[in-house]
Amino acid sequence: MPDQPDTEFADVARAVAYEARGYLSTVTEVASGSNPEASVPLLLLAVSDMLAAGARLGAMVDVVPVDRFEPDVGPDADLDPLRLGLANMLEGIDEYAEVVDPLVDPQLGAGALSADLATVASALDQGLAHYEAGRELEALWWWQFSYLSSWGERASSALRVLQALLGHLRLDVPDDVAAEAEYDALQP
Repeated sequence: MPDQPDTEFADVARAVAYEARGYLSTVTEVASGSNPEASVPLLLLAVSDMLAAGARLGAMVDVVPVDRFEPDVGPDADLDPLRLGLANMLEGIDEYAEVVDPLVDPQLGAGALSADLATVASALDQGLAHYEAGRELEALWWWQFSYLSSWGERASSALRVLQALLGHLRLDVPDDVAAEAEYDALQP
C-alpha cells in the first residue's frame, strides 16, 4: 500500500528521485566509456548535485515511515559491473588516500572512486525502488538514513577527489609552458 507523505516530504522525495536518476544515468554513461574526456567533469557535476540533495535530507527532521520495517523491494541491483566499468575508466586515478574519520581518528586510509561512486549508486537505487513502488516516505527514510550512514560520506570523499583531479588536469602544466605564459603576460 502506498504511503502518503505530507506535501513537503512529497516535494523532497520527488526532487531526490530526480537527482538520483540523474546520478545513476551519469555514472552508467561514464562507466560505459562513451566519452572518456568528459568523465571527470561529468562525475563532478553528478556527485555535486547528489550531495546538494543529500544535504537537504540531512538538514530536515528525521523521516519516520509508518511501518517500522523496510518492505522488500526485491533483490539488490548487481552494481558490480558499474563499479568495474568505473574502475576501468578511472584506471590510474581510481585510488586515493583519505582521512578515515577526521573527528574521531585522523588515521589515513585508502579509498577508490569507483567503489565510492558504486556505493552511492546502490543506496540511491534502493531508495528509487521504494519511490517507484509508491512508498515515498519509505524512500525518503532510506535516502536520509543511508545519506547519514554511508553514501553522504562516500560522495563527499569522491567529490573532493574529483575536484582535485580536475584541478590537476586543468592547472598542472610543464614549467617551460608556465614560464612562457608568464613572460607573455608581463609583456606590454
